[in-house]
Formats: sequence, structure tokens, C-alpha cells
Amino acid sequence: MELTDRKKQILKIVVDSYINTAEPVGSKAIVEQMPGKISSATIRNELADLVELGYLEQPHTSSGRIPSAKGYRLYVNELMDRKPLSAEEEASINTALAKPLQQVEQVIDQAGQMVSSFVGYPTYTVADHRTAATVQRFELIAVDAGSFIAVVMLSDNRVKSQLMRTSLPVEAEMLPQLSHLLNTHFTGVSAEEMNATLMHLSEQVSGQWFLILNQVTEYAGSLLEESSHQQVYTSGASQLLKFPEFRDIDKAHDLMSFMVDNKQELPVPAGDARMQILIGPENVNDALKESSVVIASYDIGDNMRGLVGVVGPTRMDYAAVAARLSYFAESLSRMFGKKQLPEDTTE
Repeated sequence: MELTDRKKQILKIVVDSYINTAEPVGSKAIVEQMPGKISSATIRNELADLVELGYLEQPHTSSGRIPSAKGYRLYVNELMDRKPLSAEEEASINTALAKPLQQVEQVIDQAGQMVSSFVGYPTYTVADHRTAATVQRFELIAVDAGSFIAVVMLSDNRVKSQLMRTSLPVEAEMLPQLSHLLNTHFTGVSAEEMNATLMHLSEQVSGQWFLILNQVTEYAGSLLEESSHQQVYTSGASQLLKFPEFRDIDKAHDLMSFMVDNKQELPVPAGDARMQILIGPENVNDALKESSVVIASYDIGDNMRGLVGVVGPTRMDYAAVAARLSYFAESLSRMFGKKQLPEDTTE
């Protein structure tokens, strides 16, 4: 059976109407929106064909039709209207992103909160390392005879620091030499290579120096281990409650709990596509089989990318979400490209 232009037009009307009303769409409503004079009987025949082809579903015998996952996919790929942002929407996003930059993690978390408020759906954000992070630079700063601050700059431009105490007195004059030793032998390598180098140096440096080197490299190794895990932040899970699909409290609770308790399992697509849309069963995780996810990618720099995902019912307004998300992601790429993040010197 051929999917004619008229069938596609009817499918588009059904999807657009269902997105707006959450109610099954009948032949009478379609007739009113079709150009030219087409009888209700003809429309009903076309609807029956679309059901048979798998693009529409009929919840009840006497009801109208609703889109299937296959119907939404065709709609997203070919039929939906592109919705450019209004000047007011662009201004709102630009204003929200004009705040001073903080650490990468905070920016990514805040971006999710902003996107959720703009699109009206729950969101999640991910900092995704394309390559493993390493230490770019060490610096040791004297505090007193028994303590010093270790500052570690990672290859993704994050700067971390920690106050360290020692059992032996620390001479301020020795710290620059130890910093040089660290920067010579322990930068640009993995945590495993750091340990191997430390063992190799164990017989070449004094016991006091070795203890400090061990403390600092152990701290740096923990930072690299932390960086190897994707950081996922979620926002606005309670937004689900406003949609008719989630009037069933158990259903809403299951998805909200998944977003909070199992956020590491939210989709993180491979590849460099700027925008991806996963509809219903296309989601691998069972918790998302009746939902759709729209994901935008943006460039953080330093071999990192950020992802912003929007989660909602399969009836979500794909065109509006995609437009807002695309503009937001492009703005974040520009922002990371132009500005430097300040150092985090918290202990």
C-alpha cells in the first residue's frame, strides 16, 4: 500500500492535533483542515489505511486515531514544520546565558535547569569526555610547617585543590622543587602510569619527599578516576505531572524516580550528531519506552562535549523543543569557545 501525499498530509494533521489536545483525532476534525472538498468517508478510508500501515493507532473502536511511534518518526523526519525562535525567546536565552561563567560542572547543571524552564519538560545534562583526562599542571603552596595546598589543573581545564597535612615538617623552600618534579614526571599520564612512576622514584627521593609525592599523586589519581565517569544532572522531573499521559501517579512516579535514581542510564548517543530524537520504543531502557527524548550536543572544548536531553511524552511538541534546544546548544558552544572558566580554589 502506497503512502501517498494525502496520507502524509492527514498524518501530519493527526500528529499536530494530538500534540495540542492529547485527544484522539476524528475524521470530521481532519476534513475541516484539509484543503479542497474531501468527504468524511474518504478520510475514514485513509485513516484505516494509515492504521494498517502502522502510522496510526485507534485506542477504542468508536474513537479517533492517535499517532504510533512509527507515525511520530515519519512526522519528525519529514512532516513537522520547523519553528524558528521568536526574538523574545532568543533574547530570554541570551540573557540567561549572559551570567558570569563558573566551573564547568556548575554551568552544565545550570544549563539543564534553564532548558527545563524554557521548554516545559524535564531535562538532563551530561559532561562527556571524548578522551581520558590527565593532569596538566601541579602547584604546591605552603600553609604552615605541617600543611600545604595541592593545586591540580586537569586537561579539561578544571582546577581542583585540597589542603594536605603531613606528619613531618614541610619546608616552604622545598615545595617549588616538588612542584617541578611533579610537573616533569606526573603530567599527561594516566593514574596507573603515575603509580608506576612513583614506584620508580621511590629509591631516588628522600622519605619526606616521597610521602608528599604519594599524597599529591593519590589525590590527582582520585580526580582522574572521578573524571572518567560521566557526570549527569537532572532538572524539572516534576514537570511530568502536568501532562495527561502521567495522570496515573504510579506511571509518573516510575519515570520521575528513574530520572533521579537511575540518571546514569539516560541516553547518551555516540557520534557527533548535533541533534537526535528517540521516540518511544527506540529508547533502549524500558523506563523510557512510552516517552521520547530529544538530545542536543554542544562543544565544551578540551576534548569534552556537553549533552542536553529533554524527556517527555511521545506527544511532546518536537518542533518547539528542537528549535529551543538547538539554539541553546549553539549558544553554549559559543560561550565555551569564547570564555575561560575561573579556577576553583576551594579546599
